[in-house]
Parts: sequence; C-alpha cells; structure tokens
Amino acid sequence: MEVPDIQYTRSGDVAIAYQLVGDGPVDVVWFRGMAGDLLSTWDQSLIVRHVTGLAAFSRLLMFDKRGTGLSDRVREAPTLETRMDDVRAVMDAAGSERAVLWTAHEGSRTALLFAATYPERTAGLVLLEPSVRGTGSSDYPWAPNEEEWRRRLASVREGWGQGTFFAELLREWAPSLAHDDAFRQWFIGHMRRSLSPGAALSFFRTMKEADVNDILSSVRVPTLILCKPTLRPEAEYVAGRIPGSEVAELPGLSGLFTWVDDEVHEQTMRENERFLARIGRPKEPDRILATVLFTDIVGSTKRSAELGNAAWRALLEQHHALVRRRLGQFDGAEIDTAGDGFFAAFDGPRRAIECARTLVQDVRSLGLEIRAGLHTGECELMGKKPSGIAVPIGARVAAKAQPGEVLVSSTVKDLVAGSEITFEDRGLHELKGVGEWRLYAVSEHLVSE
Repeated sequence: MEVPDIQYTRSGDVAIAYQLVGDGPVDVVWFRGMAGDLLSTWDQSLIVRHVTGLAAFSRLLMFDKRGTGLSDRVREAPTLETRMDDVRAVMDAAGSERAVLWTAHEGSRTALLFAATYPERTAGLVLLEPSVRGTGSSDYPWAPNEEEWRRRLASVREGWGQGTFFAELLREWAPSLAHDDAFRQWFIGHMRRSLSPGAALSFFRTMKEADVNDILSSVRVPTLILCKPTLRPEAEYVAGRIPGSEVAELPGLSGLFTWVDDEVHEQTMRENERFLARIGRPKEPDRILATVLFTDIVGSTKRSAELGNAAWRALLEQHHALVRRRLGQFDGAEIDTAGDGFFAAFDGPRRAIECARTLVQDVRSLGLEIRAGLHTGECELMGKKPSGIAVPIGARVAAKAQPGEVLVSSTVKDLVAGSEITFEDRGLHELKGVGEWRLYAVSEHLVSE
C-alpha cells in the first residue's frame, strides 16, 4: 500500500509526527512501547502487516512519541504526563473524540494513565504484556530489581547505537529472526533512528521509576490484555486490578513482537477484531483520575488581626487573583474557596506541582506564606465537582505541610518519574481517616543534568 503522508501536530511546544491509516468505524491509537520510527516502519513488511491488520477494521492513528523517530527531540526526559498529552494532541489533530489505545510493555503506563484521566475519550485499551511498575517488589516480582537495573542502565549507556548491542537485543526481543541478516540490518537502522543514546538512557531511567500501580483501579474502560503463557501471572495481576478487563494468551509468542510469527499475528488480529466489535458506546463517566491541590495561608488569623478587616480583605483579593491567574496558566480548575484556602483539580500531577511551587514563590511578594498538599486519585464527579476519598487525602496531605512547603503523596511522586522535579522523603504519616501514607516534599532545586 502507499505510505501515508507524515503529519505533525504540537503538544505544547513539541512537534509530534503522526500518520493516519484506514477508515474503519473505530479509532485506534497505536504507539510503541519504547522506540519507534514511522518512516522505517514501512520498510519492514512484518510490522507493516500489523499496521494494515489493525487498519482493516479501524481508523488507525500511529505516532512517534516525543524524543523518538520523526518527533522533536527534547531536552528533558518525557514523563508519563507529557506522553499522555502527546496522545491527546494527536487525537485532537486527527479529529478523534474517542479511541482505543493499543500499546505494549512500558507504553501501557501511558495508556493506563490516559484512560484513568480521560475516560470519556478512551473507548478501550489493548495492552500487550503491560508493565505497570518499573522496579520489582515483593508483590510485583516481574520487574527488574535494583541490581538488575544498575546493570541494564550501564549496558545502555555503553552500548546503545552500536550494531553489536542491537544484535544482542534482537536475540532477546525476536529470537526467531536473530540470524536473519536482512531483518537484523533493518532492526539496527530502525532502533538507531528511534532513539539517540542519550534519549535511550533517559527513557530507561524514567521507566525504572515510573509506577502506575496505584491508579489501576481507576481505569474503568474495556481492557484486553495479551500475553504469552509464561507471563500470564503478571497479566492476571494487572487484570485483577482493572474492573471488567480480560486476558487472552498468545501461545506461540516468543520475544516481544506479535507480528514476527504468522500464527501469533493472526491470533492477535482475531482477538483485536473480537474486542473492538463488542465495544459499545459507554455511559458518560462518573469517575476520573485527578490531582487535587489544597493550599492555605500560614498564620492567617494572626495576620488578619494585625491588618484589620478592610486591609485583610484587600490582601485576600490580591491573593485570590494571583492564585486564579496561576490556575489558568497551569490548566487547573478551581473547585472551592474557603476563607484563605483553595481547592483545585488538575488532569496531570506535574502541572499541579508546578502550579503549587509557583504559588509558594508568588505569594511571598504579598508578604504571605502558604502551604500546599497534593494527591492523585480517583474522584467521583458530582456535577463538575470531584469528590471521593482522593479529596480528603489531599486535604490531609496539605495539613501536614510546613510553611512554604509543597507536600505530595507517594502516588504523585511515582507518576512524575523522569521529570526534573526532585523530592525529599518526609516519611510515613498517619492521615486521619485515610490510613498511612508516605509523603514527599518538593525540593526547591531541579535535577542537575
């Protein structure tokens, strides 16, 4: 078939390359788990059949993630939140209101975060062997441990870009084609075009820290998980935490790619077609994933007594105007204002942190000090107002913050892995009525590159 034209859209100030294939009744957004390059994809007939197979019963939107392929290279390591923004930007550019997201491995974390945050735009998820946590733990033993990560990062740092390094990756990712000279040459060129050595190292560092385990129960869209039989326990772990999800085994799958083997490819397409056929129009979502921000002025009672009612009201008006201006800048929604405090909600944790950090600095120009607390969790929608357990958790986190401090829950910290934001561990705290949580203070300084 004729190669579709490369198109570009902007996600913030980053250009994202994408293509449209097919004209089926359902939109499917396909993005690679790690690396990808749109142009060299079309040079490999095996992966092209995956593209045309999906496009046979959908309108397929495929794109290069920021920092990969034809999309802009970026200075900062992309976070799950910025990758989620890229998905939304491509959908907007293509006029897609709702789509099924199709991805694999580490890419599943972006898809899961998107589905929990924008359920009204997510028709469903197809996840191939999803990884939801970067570093292994007692209850999630499938991810590398710290020592394994140390060796992996050292290997990427020393070898990425070299033919011998990619040949070794090929033996792991597609063992049946490891000795196919033509495929090996294509694979080496494809990987070199996908990620530069520095971008690859940043990607692996982000994946080590990124963790979406806490938000799985907030995903409430139809979800199909594909896996080889040996990885069924990990697939069941993820499926057991996503209401209504299902697992389908691919018995012949070896390595990472479903499109390498004829039988596996055909079974994958059958499972996809069956899954897409049963997706109906969902009801309007009554739950979303949101990051809630609470702020309040430190020592407000004492300050109001010192200034008197009229002067205090004037100062509060300046404070409120400043907060609302910053909420607009960082795409936050004002939910409530009680006295000198604000309750706001964001669709991304990094934007919420940046807003809070900016506000702490801004209000000092008014001679004020604030404290701020953030938590990311599932919220029920009562009209446009979020409610549910995430709200009191955010309020309790804020109550633990020191003057001039932005304090976040462990969930927030895990979701901004890979960003330049650094944290200081404030230890475990018993939050009244909502249990024990590990809290982190946002540092004043950024990660030094």
